[in-house]
Amino acid sequence: MIGWLAANWVNILVIALVAVAVFFAARSLIKDKKAGKCSCGCKCSGCAMADKCHSRKDNLINNHMP
Repeated sequence: MIGWLAANWVNILVIALVAVAVFFAARSLIKDKKAGKCSCGCKCSGCAMADKCHSRKDNLINNHMP
């Protein structure tokens, strides 16, 4: 077991770093979604998928749609 860990410590380290990066990226997206922030950084009026992520009523109320 120790020999396997010694032979693969670099792979284990890289996988752990990628897992941590994915965790923090997902956490950031979830926090932004809960805070009502746009994930693309712009208003919904310029987005082709605006009607898919928000209802038309919500968009009109929040002045996101033209």
